[in-house]
Amino acid sequence: MAVYSMTGYASATSHPPGTPGEDGQIRAAGTAAVTVELRSVNSRFLDLAFRMPDELRAVEPALRELLTGALRRGKVELRLNAAREADSSLPHPQPDQLNRLAGAQATVQSWLPQAASLSVHEVLQWCRGTAGAERLDELAVQATRQALEALREARAREGERLVGILLERIERLRQLAKQAEPLVPQVVERQQQRFLERWRQALEAAGAAQSVSAEALQERALNEAAAYALRIDVAEELGRLEAHLDEIERLLRAGGEIGKRLDFLIQELHREANTLGSKSSALELTQISVEMKVLIEQMREQVQNIE
Repeated sequence: MAVYSMTGYASATSHPPGTPGEDGQIRAAGTAAVTVELRSVNSRFLDLAFRMPDELRAVEPALRELLTGALRRGKVELRLNAAREADSSLPHPQPDQLNRLAGAQATVQSWLPQAASLSVHEVLQWCRGTAGAERLDELAVQATRQALEALREARAREGERLVGILLERIERLRQLAKQAEPLVPQVVERQQQRFLERWRQALEAAGAAQSVSAEALQERALNEAAAYALRIDVAEELGRLEAHLDEIERLLRAGGEIGKRLDFLIQELHREANTLGSKSSALELTQISVEMKVLIEQMREQVQNIE
């Protein structure tokens, strides 16, 4: 499945179908045209906004159904413009139109016997108007379908670009994690030795060696050094970071609606990188932690645009 961005733009214009002339050639009806523009940006949920003429408000539920069926997240604005052109051709009244008109005329004349019958011109004008309204609704739905298809294609292209960027950042984070792994035991051992030296200095300054046996002091020092080593060991954080990176890559390659899950995993990545920096007492690991947080923040900006 593809990964879709929530950012995109598309437009489409729908014209009424042509009618065959006496020579068999298709001639454009030319009475109306509907243009639909779709603009989409990122949002936590699907937020739809419609900008259309009042005469076409009746078609809004159908357009809303189309959008909600194809999109899951994003702030989407639909702009609909209808343009009417002069049409010199005669309309083609339909039987149902004529039946309704005849019924209306009969009702009026039953109450108003002096009312004049409709002329052919009036009948044709009425049929032209009702057919035009129905035709605009159909054109609006048709144009929206075309624009929606183009929008999804644009969002898919943008999503593919975002996936490429995120995979690059994942690879760089893995490289940093590999750089940090061999440093961890060295840093722990170095800091442990430093802790023992300061422990001995503190005992000598306090005169504790005179009241406590050397064996007891040594055992206590080793216990404290082991506890300190556990506090500064970041191997577990690096392991969880690698696991989060594997899951993010799996989601990106699987595709679908992954934006919210990616957002959660990015938060977990940031937490591990923060813990790595706060536990680290060595400049090398601190620098790696800072670079990791920069990359993760870049990933967060991209993930916020994924559906």
